[in-house]
Parts: sequence; C-alpha cells; structure tokens
Amino acid sequence: MRGRVMQMPLLVSSLIEHAARVHGDREVVSRIMNGSIHRSTWGEVRDRSRRLAGALQGRGVGLTDRVATFAWNTHRHLEVYYAASGMGGICHTVNPRLHPTQLTYILNHAADRVLFLDPPFIPLVEAVVDQLESIEVYAVMCDSDELPESKLPGAIAYEDLLAEHDGDYEWPELDENTAAALCYTSGTTGHPKGALYSHRSTVLHAYGIISPDVFNLSRAASVMPIVPLFHASGWGLPYGAAAAGSKLVFPGAQLDPTSITELLRDEEVTHCAGVPSVFIPLLKHWRESGAKKPPELELMVIGGSAPARSLIESIEGEFEIEFRHAWGMTETSPLGSTNVLTPGERSMPPARRSEYHLKQGRPPFGVQLRIVDEDGEVLPNDGVAFGELQVRGPWVVDGYFADDTERLTSDGWFPTGDVATLDPDCNIRITDRTKDLIKSGGEWISSIDVENTAMGHPGITMAAVIGVPDEKWMERPILVAVPGTDPPPSDDSVLEHLGATLAKWQLPDRIIWVEALPMGATGKVQKTKLREEHAGG
Repeated sequence: MRGRVMQMPLLVSSLIEHAARVHGDREVVSRIMNGSIHRSTWGEVRDRSRRLAGALQGRGVGLTDRVATFAWNTHRHLEVYYAASGMGGICHTVNPRLHPTQLTYILNHAADRVLFLDPPFIPLVEAVVDQLESIEVYAVMCDSDELPESKLPGAIAYEDLLAEHDGDYEWPELDENTAAALCYTSGTTGHPKGALYSHRSTVLHAYGIISPDVFNLSRAASVMPIVPLFHASGWGLPYGAAAAGSKLVFPGAQLDPTSITELLRDEEVTHCAGVPSVFIPLLKHWRESGAKKPPELELMVIGGSAPARSLIESIEGEFEIEFRHAWGMTETSPLGSTNVLTPGERSMPPARRSEYHLKQGRPPFGVQLRIVDEDGEVLPNDGVAFGELQVRGPWVVDGYFADDTERLTSDGWFPTGDVATLDPDCNIRITDRTKDLIKSGGEWISSIDVENTAMGHPGITMAAVIGVPDEKWMERPILVAVPGTDPPPSDDSVLEHLGATLAKWQLPDRIIWVEALPMGATGKVQKTKLREEHAGG
C-alpha cells in the first residue's frame, strides 16, 4: 500500500523558484570584475536565470547538454548555475587554475557546448581554443560595452546573450534523477574524473548543508562562500542559501584580506566558508593592521584540507568566532561530515577545544561511514582501529562521468582513499591517504603525476614526490630525485620541464638530490621513510 502523498520531483529549479517566491527580496551581493559592488535579489536572479535558460534553448542547447563555466563567484555565475540545470542541461564548473593541457582534456571529455567565462580568463581559453572540439558559444560574463576583442569565435557578451530572450520561460518538469551538475576532481591519479550530480542529489544535499549542525543557514543568515564556485559546486552553498532564503555575498576575484574584510563588514556577513589558506592571511591582516574582526561574523566553516591547530585557536580564542571543521570530497557533493562540538567540549578553554576540533566530525543524516582493513573487513568504531574510510549516501556518486569502471565495493560503498579512525560517536579522524595525494590550499596534487612527469626529464633516473607541512598552504610537494647525470641537472631545468604540462601550484617547492631512494621489499619507494626524513619541509 502506497502512502497518499503527492509525487513532486526534487529539482534544482524548485530551489530558485522557492527563493524567489518566499525570499524574493533577500539580497545577492557581488563584487564584480571592476571592483564595484553589484546588488541583486533572489527574485531578480530567478528572472534572469529564466531569460538565460530561454536564450540557451534558442541557441539549441537541450537536455543533458553540458554548459561550462570559467568564472569567479558572482551573481552571473549563480544565474548560470540555475539556468543550465533548470532547463535540463548540465552545469559544468571548471577550475581555471589547472594547466591548459588539463583544461583542454576536461572540456573535450565533457563535450561542453557552451563556455561562460570571466574576461580575465580569455587569454587562457585563447591559448587552447584551436584544440577545443565541441564548444559552439563563448559567452563572456560582462556588459555589452565591456566585451574585449578576442580570438574566441563568435564571442558574445553575457548581457547580449540574455537579451536574446524576453524571459517568458517555464522550467520543464524533469525526472529528478536527471543529471544537473558536473565537477571534475583532480584528487585522483591520471586524468581528472567527472562527478555527475543529479537534481535529486543536489536538492537533498542542500537540505543537508543548511541544517544546524552543518552551515546552520536561515533567512537571517548572510553567507559568503569564499570557496570558489568551481570547487564541488561551491560546497552546495548556492543551493542551500536559496533553500534557506539566506543573503548571499560573493567576493568575486578579489580574495585579498582587505577586500574580504570590507565585504564581511559592509554586508554584515554572519557565515563564511573556505579553505585554510584563505583564512591564515585574513586573520594575520586583522591582527597586524589593527582592523577589528567584522562584528556580525559568527561562524567560519573550513574544509578542503586540515587546518592547523594554531589557526583554530586564533579563530575561536583570539577572535571569538565559532569554528567548524568540514570534510568531504567532490564525489560526496561534497558534504561528508562536520565537527560541531558538544556543550561540554565548547565549555573548555580554546587551547583544549582545538584538540576536539582537529577531528573531521560526524556525518549528517543521509551519509553513512565505515572503515575497512586491507582485506575489506569492517573495523570497529573504537577510535583506535584505522583503515580506509568508505562512504555511501543519496548525494555520493556511484561512478564517474563517461567512465564504465566499477567504483563501488561489492556491497555498495564508495572508497574515499583516506585512512581514518571512527570513534563510537562516528567522529572521523583522518590519519593518512592511501594514494599519496597532496592537498595544497584546498587543491589536490597527484604525486604520481608529478613523479611520472619528472622522470621524463633526461637528467632524472628516479623520483618521488611527498607532501610536507606548510604554514600557509598546509601541505606542499617536494621532489626527491636520483640524478642521471653528473652533476645533476639544474633545479630550473627540472621546473621548466614540469611546468610544460603542470600548473604552477602543482610544481614542487624544493628539489632534493639523493644517491638512492629507500625501497621496500616489493620494489616500491618507501614514502613513509621520506616523510620522516623531510617532515620539516
């Protein structure tokens, strides 16, 4: 017997319609490319998203067609989010910080038909435009009179594209399992892989992140996603803020401490989210400039990589802002857990509290976690046993876009590649990574990719890349190499070789020349020994 309940699909378009209908006057504020402040509302975002959807449809964009973005956090990027997904296309946010060869691969692999880009990224796209196989429309996110000359075929200003439709557009009613958004992760070996989210998973994830023990969003909140919208859909904040009716504040491309502080203060931001490398200089600026912390700011959510204990203690003790540590992956949309302290833990001094903050926290409703040993046997949640962390839930991927490889365990769990402990309350403490990936400032660096590239240098016989602690970026790569020439090749020649195919931030900070690498019985480099020797960076 079925329950007598209406069957209404969970759609991304329902989020923006709710925001416009119920919270239509709540502001969406952006610092745009010229540094000025643009003010909009959820109602205006809905109306412009409809016009954009109609314009894309007029250009022949249809169901499941991919619509890519190279853009910072602004109101226009938000409009593309809702227009592309709402019309039945797939919003594909691309990380412009990647190397041109990686960008080319991603755009061609996704077979994007439209590319929205901020003006500063035009040279980046011009450099590879002859290699792009499927893009038909290049829409530059600017006003008509701001469109620069470029080599992009048929480039059109965003506002001119918007003007191609009168706004009389109705969202289609889609199957809620239709794909809605695509985010490629570099947190893997080989080529980046695409996490393909559905409308259903996106809406459920929005419900998850607005809950009290995650971002605690409401109509009264003013939230600033400092995390880029090209990182796992901006951690879902564009969707969660719409569901809750929160004011949304976008910093654009200006992420320096002065600009961030100005926005936090002037827009009375209560909640913000980002990676540790954003907050370290921000707190330093407050401390050294004498600028007081913005008075309304009450919550900082930090993820992307593990924050230093000193950062946690400064946020909570020195500046009296609640800190929350979040964990997740592109493959988990990305919410996997948040660390919200118990009343007893919160009553402790900041230095003592920070011990508990170092954990990655508990999963929200909808996410299930377990740890397994090398044989796949489930280990106890005792806070002592450690094994590979595995996850499942309604916003966790079961594989990758255009990739038939089976990614789940035989009983349906996604292996994260992280090594962790789980305590009896299901608190995660991540202790290592199984694939030797390096996370620098919230960005993944594949040690294997850097090693393979390094060993393509004629002066290098063997190479190993490890991550070492870094005060600003939390972790940075160093290259330990065995030279094939005497004397060894210059560091500059190695970096030039690496830079031909890797982004600048993926290059090692230091090159150490050794006679031999420590090898294990199976012929593998013992990176644990390298980390012990070079733990100080």
